Amino acid sequence: MSICYNIRNILFIYSLCLVSTVTCLKDGNNTIFHASLKEDNSITLHWTVDYSSEMVTFEIHLPSNYGWFAIGFSDRGKLFPADYCLLWVDLEGKISLQDSFANDKGIIQLDKLQDCDGFRLKRRNDVTKFTFKRKFDTCDDKDYIIQDGTTHMVWFRGYHKLYQPSGLNVSSPSGNHGMIRVQLLKNTEVNTVLPPDIKVLDIVVDKNHVPAEETTYWCHVVKIPDEFRRKHHIYQYESKIQQSSQGFVHHMEVFHCETNPDEEIPLYDGNCFASDRPAKTSVCKKVLAAWAMGAPPFIYPEEASLPIGGDKFNLYIMLEIHYNNPELKSGLVDSSGVRFYVSDRLKRMDAGVIELGLEYTDKMAIPPGQELFPLFGYCTSACTAMGLPPEGITIFGSQLHTHLTGARMLTRHIDAHGKELPELNRDDHYSTHFQEIRRLKNVVKVLPGDSLITRCDYNTQDKENITLGGFSISDEMCVNYVHYFPLTDLEVCKSSISDQALMTYFSYMNEWEGQPTISTKGISDNYKVIEWNKIRVQLLREVYEEAPLSMQCNMSSGDRYPGYWENASIPPVLIPLGPPKRRCADIKE
Repeated sequence: MSICYNIRNILFIYSLCLVSTVTCLKDGNNTIFHASLKEDNSITLHWTVDYSSEMVTFEIHLPSNYGWFAIGFSDRGKLFPADYCLLWVDLEGKISLQDSFANDKGIIQLDKLQDCDGFRLKRRNDVTKFTFKRKFDTCDDKDYIIQDGTTHMVWFRGYHKLYQPSGLNVSSPSGNHGMIRVQLLKNTEVNTVLPPDIKVLDIVVDKNHVPAEETTYWCHVVKIPDEFRRKHHIYQYESKIQQSSQGFVHHMEVFHCETNPDEEIPLYDGNCFASDRPAKTSVCKKVLAAWAMGAPPFIYPEEASLPIGGDKFNLYIMLEIHYNNPELKSGLVDSSGVRFYVSDRLKRMDAGVIELGLEYTDKMAIPPGQELFPLFGYCTSACTAMGLPPEGITIFGSQLHTHLTGARMLTRHIDAHGKELPELNRDDHYSTHFQEIRRLKNVVKVLPGDSLITRCDYNTQDKENITLGGFSISDEMCVNYVHYFPLTDLEVCKSSISDQALMTYFSYMNEWEGQPTISTKGISDNYKVIEWNKIRVQLLREVYEEAPLSMQCNMSSGDRYPGYWENASIPPVLIPLGPPKRRCADIKE
């Protein structure tokens, strides 16, 4: 952890115009995003987004010793079935890029409609660089629809030339393949000029020896300087990743240790899930920053910023890094982390974070063997009426969060009259391994009396018993951390099924389904003894969707707002939004 001073007039505009590229990638804001496709950074992805034409332009850099290379899109990161743009060299040396797809048996077939447009290629110094364009929605049912949220990018490389691409079998791939998660449709309208007295605060690990394991979550606790006993604002933050760790550092989060300002926290440095991790570090759980691969700097709006420091602020902060090392490479030494740009020149307002979704409790659970089992967390009109100022709040950022079985998330917005407004945030291809705080393209005004409904869908097809809600990584969560201004006392607006409704469900399971669920057992034990079948799963789903709520409508002090928050009604949606419209006269086959 280090701090530097007097960085003047820093402009962070992500532009890249490589000397040897075919075309200088650029959009209206000259913003180019990039990510490593391969952990050693030898194959890289660069892209721009044009919202006026609803087009993404991709540029791939790879070593020239290939016979074919396929880059594409997959629903969940599997290499097949998937939608590909296939670069290939025929026996005569001719190079082509063709729209193709791998079927559910891993056989490549050419698409009748060719939608990998604008292909150009150039080779320089044993590196091939090629570009192509794809519409967000090509209206071809064989093509992946590029949406807001997470996109799983998949790729293959082969060294032999092809007679023809059709019939190529990728069901038993060699080591020359991979997958990364990125958000392609980023907010391109975020720009800022930092004040002249900006300070740089680096929260980084120090020469960390990364284990030769596929997945590692590393936790590093630091104490920031005493000068932060004076309040500062975070103007922006970004990743600070050393060159040799590009591709290995998958995502990072920075947490504040929420406790009294004089509490000492052990300076732990080790695996987040190690048995010797000090219990006192469990208070380090309030998110200050979240970065995922391909994310640009997160920039706060002109009106407000998240405060850091102050006389009531504990100075301990924890960095969590997810290392992704599928090839189990050893000897990697890393000093990466997150860089904050802060100033004690405060903006007009403090920004804040409100937790939406489900209470951290075992009352909410997911049966085993489910492809997409939904849970719903509610922020009711009664809570927003109590906790929000008369003029409401403006939400400008959102971080969706579950644990390992989360597969899809969204938050709906309902006004005080039951009319559904545009969604706050959605990620149909959500993965817990790709979490970032995202600036919303359109800010959302939430007024007192509005309701917010957060839905999480979970995949438990590989589970043999119930997955419980809770804090452990093997438990589940459903949270949307929304970033907003102006700061209010409302910090938690979440729900769970009411205790009475859950006890009624367990009694029914005992009396009518013959399950050993009895009142003397705890909630977790009652869930665990149920022998799950389709009928019992469906009944639990219906109970969750209809039963009264137990509400957490909490102030920043941890106290609930005055009122009775048990057996609250589920917010009605009287005028729902229709399904999103596709700009397709008809879907092409």
